[in-house]
Amino acid sequence: MLNRLFQSMLPQLSEAAGRVIGVVDEDGCVFASSNPEQAGELLLPDPAAVLPIGEPIAIGGVTYCRFGDLAGMPFAVFAEGADEEAAQLAKLSAVSLGCAEEFAGERYDRMIFIKNVILDNILPGDIYLRTRELHFNNETPRAVLLIRSQGFPEQHVFDAVQKLFPDKSKDFAINVSEADIALVKELLPGTETPELEHLARAIAEAVSPEYELQPFIGIGTIVNTIPELAASYKEAQVSLEVGKVFDQEKKIISYDYLGIARLIYQLPKRLCGMFLQEVFKSGTIDSLDQETLFTIQKFFENNLNVSETSRRLFVHRNTLVYRLEKIKKLTGLDLREFDDAIVFKVALMVKKYLDARPVRY
Repeated sequence: MLNRLFQSMLPQLSEAAGRVIGVVDEDGCVFASSNPEQAGELLLPDPAAVLPIGEPIAIGGVTYCRFGDLAGMPFAVFAEGADEEAAQLAKLSAVSLGCAEEFAGERYDRMIFIKNVILDNILPGDIYLRTRELHFNNETPRAVLLIRSQGFPEQHVFDAVQKLFPDKSKDFAINVSEADIALVKELLPGTETPELEHLARAIAEAVSPEYELQPFIGIGTIVNTIPELAASYKEAQVSLEVGKVFDQEKKIISYDYLGIARLIYQLPKRLCGMFLQEVFKSGTIDSLDQETLFTIQKFFENNLNVSETSRRLFVHRNTLVYRLEKIKKLTGLDLREFDDAIVFKVALMVKKYLDARPVRY
């Protein structure tokens, strides 16, 4: 991580100064440099023995300035030349890289902390302690979005999310599995679920311009404290799982809008099987053909309105009534009656749930 950090900064420092600038590690080998050909070269054996922290020293035509922790992993900046300008350059570069190292270490710690929180790998008491140590605002609204990269290169998705949310002190993109990336997003007070769905659409557009498919995105509820992030993450997981069962065409699924599907998904499968057996006579729900099921779907979509449904289906009103009578004869449920329609709607959803996760007796 530090190698990438230093290597990203050194070319800019070198270009501004007009000199080669690099970093040697505790063994005196080139750890990073604006001149890539120097990588791994031994420049200064045992730098800790000859270099005081923060003071530039010229050795063999190169000026060094050490930074870092003696008890840990010290580094030293080196600048080409042994003049006063090289000394100033080495000292300023040491301060710059030292601050960047400290910030990167803190950011990495914050990332690991948030990952442990959402995966429930940290004790509640430790959460509050680490929240203070890492200077988190514990009362800022946040939410977890879970991005499932179906058919996409994982690194492509991760890079797109990081590019979309560059403030890594507030927003955290975390790899939680080979296919899933969790985005812990800090929100403004008053943010609501529709705004999160708009955010999810922006993520999908950023991820998928080069691909025909789109990622699936589950959205957890908005929470107001750090410990509650674990619940928001679990809700985002449930959103994806429920969407996979009940609405495979939908790519962005919010936990807040799962409705009765969420309730069914959380019921024991055996109880769902018993419900179907009680509502329908043996085998009657399986005897409904695709045309009949499509008719039922449109009837529900049009709020049990016979005239509007027949118009949408381009069939005569009497044809639709005949089909509804046929359903009543097969199942004992009259879909024109509100109570019967509710039972049938729930039963269809339960059937879909059991088809996806069959019950075993």
